[in-house]
Amino acid sequence: MVFHSSLKKQVLERLLYSEVFQHPLTTQEISASIHSESVKTHDLLSALVASGLIFEQDGFYGVFDPENKVERRQKGMERARKLHEKALKTGRFIQRFPFVKGVGISGSLSKGILHQDGDFDFFIITQHNRLWIARTLLILYKKLFLFNSKKFFCVNYFIDDKNLEIEEKNLFTATEIHSLIPVVGDVLTEFHMANQWVYSYFPGKPFSSVILSEENKPWLSSLISLTLKGRLGEWADKRCMNITFRRWKKKFSYFQTEKFELTLKTRRYISKHHPSDFQTKVLSRHHELIREYQTRMKSQLQSEGIEL
Repeated sequence: MVFHSSLKKQVLERLLYSEVFQHPLTTQEISASIHSESVKTHDLLSALVASGLIFEQDGFYGVFDPENKVERRQKGMERARKLHEKALKTGRFIQRFPFVKGVGISGSLSKGILHQDGDFDFFIITQHNRLWIARTLLILYKKLFLFNSKKFFCVNYFIDDKNLEIEEKNLFTATEIHSLIPVVGDVLTEFHMANQWVYSYFPGKPFSSVILSEENKPWLSSLISLTLKGRLGEWADKRCMNITFRRWKKKFSYFQTEKFELTLKTRRYISKHHPSDFQTKVLSRHHELIREYQTRMKSQLQSEGIEL
């Protein structure tokens, strides 16, 4: 069977992005990136393997040499499987905090892998204009009861329920949104609807629709929410944001304005704490791998009529 070069390009682009993490993919994962319902992904992958453009090992596909990537992924998958229920339980616990409306699992665990150095990363949606109160309470809990450990309680990305569309639209954010594991909160359905642009990157697979409704809050959480319902809550939320902003400005004073705005977003409707600038590093590495692959596979790409 002959496949159009555009389909082969889609597969290669997906695999080159996963190569950033040395993360070979399954047929099902790759099919999410293909703009065609009539193509059998397995046959397309077999054609790419036969042409020498990709490798296959134990049902996993990738570019460059397999080395120990498949074994590493399998170990990561097994660890993720064992800790999946614990992550869901933690996510449901987070939703019990005041003003938290929805929780999803992001990061590596949302891709079905968790290595020894991995964290539980949570994406949190809060009530409008109460984001910073919710965030502050969660951070205080982490500091007081978890000794500031983020191993199983990494809460570094918050948005509110009136600003659900993600501002940064690129392959990195699309991947994170598309792979997000919903834990609790109907608002996650609204979040998916607000980010339909993700389908331009992942046309072959819909978002997960298995979302549990928001659970009842414990009495203390409800009492805090009631107490901070009006003007006091407005003042407290702004106060929490300003305190955090000043602390970050002091701690990361060496950041240029552009980098600070990207990695430490501080608005009433969003809190993003990614000082390592992982997004930029991933996208830069992705471009490097594309160039490296173009050099290594120049003749094969030309013979297949593929332009990356």
